[in-house]
Amino acid sequence: MYTLVADCVSKAFGERRVLTSASLRAKAGEVRAIFGRNGEGKSTLLKIAVGWLQPDSGVVRMGNVAFTRASLPVLARHGVFYLPDHELLAPGLELKRQLTLFERRYGRRHHREAARLARVEHLLDRRPGSFSGGELRRAEVALAIVRMPVVLVADEPYRGLTPADHEELTGLFRALAAEGCAVIVTGHEVPSLLAAADHVTWCTNGTTYELGTPADACEHDAFRRTYLGPSFEGLNVLRKPVA
Repeated sequence: MYTLVADCVSKAFGERRVLTSASLRAKAGEVRAIFGRNGEGKSTLLKIAVGWLQPDSGVVRMGNVAFTRASLPVLARHGVFYLPDHELLAPGLELKRQLTLFERRYGRRHHREAARLARVEHLLDRRPGSFSGGELRRAEVALAIVRMPVVLVADEPYRGLTPADHEELTGLFRALAAEGCAVIVTGHEVPSLLAAADHVTWCTNGTTYELGTPADACEHDAFRRTYLGPSFEGLNVLRKPVA
């Protein structure tokens, strides 16, 4: 059974129809990667799944509960954590204070333990405005670790980060999945996402295709031809064990 589902959703912005019949499925203990070219609707699908946007048609379900008009606050109360493609933390407020405030309101795990797991404990007394890109993203994931969500939905979390930061982030996503969280991640960083993922979804032409494991996805002819491209040399990534 899937933890979070956005089923057969469509969405248009004015005359431009972005999604016609697309679905998102999050499964406990799994990292699912969603690939697609810019403008194909990946972020729109994620925002509909977490209640940030309303679809023109379709339904969002959390377990056995169906929402005809899902909202981010309601789904958050059910355990959904949304990591958007923009900064989540206040740049001028110390990280410790922000994590502590979040712990008091939503937390199931101590903020210092979350900071340790996210490898940002040394940053607790600093303000996010001074963090590097990788430090900032790990600090944002620390919020999710405090929350211990049922579902984590992350929109392009690897963007602009170094390869070393990619590995750190992948380790955090894998660790959350190992605790039973359902993790959904989008992006264009193919090797990093394939290394992180248990399952690959392809968003294209307004709909989605479930391609299966990363190895299966790399053998899918249309996906290789139209998304990965002729220079792609195959699945050549090794998942590192979670520290």
